[in-house]
Amino acid sequence: MLTESFDYDLPSELIAQEPVEPRDSSRLFVLHREEERFEHRHFYDLPDYLRPDDVLVVNKTRVIPARFYGHKVPTGGKVELLLLGKRGPRRWESLVRGRKVDVGQRLEIGEEDDTLRGTVEAITEAGGRLIHFDEPVEPYMERLGIIPLPPYIHKTPPDLERYQTVYSEAEGSVAAPTAGLHFTPQLIEEIREMGVEWLSVTLHIGLDTFQPVRSERVENHQIHTEYCRLDGETARCINRAKAEGRRVIAVGTTTVRVLESAAQDRDIGVATWDGPTDLYIYPGYRFRVVDALITNFHLPRSSLLMLVAAFVNLELIKEAYEEAVERRYRFYSFGDSMLML
Repeated sequence: MLTESFDYDLPSELIAQEPVEPRDSSRLFVLHREEERFEHRHFYDLPDYLRPDDVLVVNKTRVIPARFYGHKVPTGGKVELLLLGKRGPRRWESLVRGRKVDVGQRLEIGEEDDTLRGTVEAITEAGGRLIHFDEPVEPYMERLGIIPLPPYIHKTPPDLERYQTVYSEAEGSVAAPTAGLHFTPQLIEEIREMGVEWLSVTLHIGLDTFQPVRSERVENHQIHTEYCRLDGETARCINRAKAEGRRVIAVGTTTVRVLESAAQDRDIGVATWDGPTDLYIYPGYRFRVVDALITNFHLPRSSLLMLVAAFVNLELIKEAYEEAVERRYRFYSFGDSMLML
């Protein structure tokens, strides 16, 4: 399958630069897969499409202040680091901007009385750097780090909590699970009071969120590994729901990847999972767990767009995106939402 099949035209003014208030006032594009029809609502209407016995699963990851600005030692050349994932107690995989940041290069971040230092140990297959820091990074994050916004957002919101879900708690992502940004505490309470079972998993979002698929053919793309976790109690709840024929609704493509990763060796349901996943979902994939999906509108040629095309079908997704553009939906992280039933 050709990667160019997942391209589409998007006017730049439809890329949302700031979130709407309140969170659940964003628009909701409802896609009915079997009937191949669309509805246009708002996110606060979501309960109209839920059943009392549904299971709603969210990704509770939290974005960390993973962007750092520093310099090379001894030259003083400027560098910018985006920490992608922890690979040991003091070792992090990072994207690095700067000239000639080679293996062995010493780096410093901060001021004289508050400095984090590290050494480049290796260059990764993806072109990043493996950096071994002299001290644990976490104590420096709040003081020296910055929450990394996607490159297509050019305006920093006054309150960076708007780039976190209201239920975020597990720190480790470099990008938000944006499908969950639309939920308010009040909406969550309303959903739970309906009898919907609310569950959470964890996937720490890394490099692939920002990376288009560059290979000519979809099948040749190598997806970046990300850490995820699904605990035993959550697995039991999901397996019970599947056995009883109840719907499992994933909030976000990251949640889909956790659920489907944990189901790879099972015909029905999931097993516990605590570790990396490189599951790559594109058209032709057979979903084992997810029955419905809430997600935002995704970048052209992205693995996320390929995942939603696999869940629906490519032609219907193209038609839906064309209608979303025509109706002036807001796209990407701070944009509107889609419910796929």
